[in-house]
Amino acid sequence: MKINIIASLLSSVAVIVTGFSSHTLPTIGLKRKTTPIIRMATADEAGDDHITILGFGSLLSEKSSRTTFPTLKNFRLGRVLDHRRTFAHPASIFFQRNIANLETLEISSLSVEYKEGCSMVCSVFEVPNEGLSAADAPGDTFIPSQKFLEREEEFEITRVRYEELATSSTSGKQEIKEGVICRRSTDEAYIARWGQERFQKNYLDYGIKTIWGWTEGIRPCPVYLRHCILAAWSCDSEEKWSKDGVGGICYNSFLDETVMVDRATSIREYIDQYPEVMNTEPPDNLKERYSG
Repeated sequence: MKINIIASLLSSVAVIVTGFSSHTLPTIGLKRKTTPIIRMATADEAGDDHITILGFGSLLSEKSSRTTFPTLKNFRLGRVLDHRRTFAHPASIFFQRNIANLETLEISSLSVEYKEGCSMVCSVFEVPNEGLSAADAPGDTFIPSQKFLEREEEFEITRVRYEELATSSTSGKQEIKEGVICRRSTDEAYIARWGQERFQKNYLDYGIKTIWGWTEGIRPCPVYLRHCILAAWSCDSEEKWSKDGVGGICYNSFLDETVMVDRATSIREYIDQYPEVMNTEPPDNLKERYSG
């Protein structure tokens, strides 16, 4: 997450208050589908030299996506299948950028996790495969490059199933395809890949004892949540966001198909309870990055 080209990938690059003493938490027992090597999209889907990216947070707006991927093409909407969008893990980058609030546990970023039967609207676009896939990936498989892993260090970078949303020029059942997404991982996987020293530097030194073991207490980083809401709003509307606005399919999916760490409270319900989130503007040096 430290390199800008993919830094917001569902960091965008895909997660209630109790005492801070609850930091040492058991890894939550979620059903996961492990797919370290997955079939690449066919040439007519993404092109031999492109990769299909699925955005589920800040990358829901084309403007924000182009900040991260200036050469993206074919921006459109889709629906990720059998996955749930959650604010359930802290992001080290929020501490590094001084926008996390440890006292209130408003430190959470966004991810997706495997959950059969769940789905959510996402953005879909293609980007040049410039160092994203390992050079030695065999045939039509996708293996994240070391550089890609570095950029999204806490996630499992994998391909998942999605379908594109019907438009005025399409109708009927949509073809199921695959795209790259940043998915929930585990503390054990992080330490196995990067080592205890990095875990100490990026999390323990900030007072965070677990990345993926939270079951309660953690809340969205307000600057980042506002950023994602504005991104989802602008995907459907050119008008300025309004709390009374109806919004479109992307915006309403984000509010209703994104949940807190309890896997029950929706973001719509959370914003109703904490409307001040939408007044939490980023610092001046981050306004371009965190304004939808």
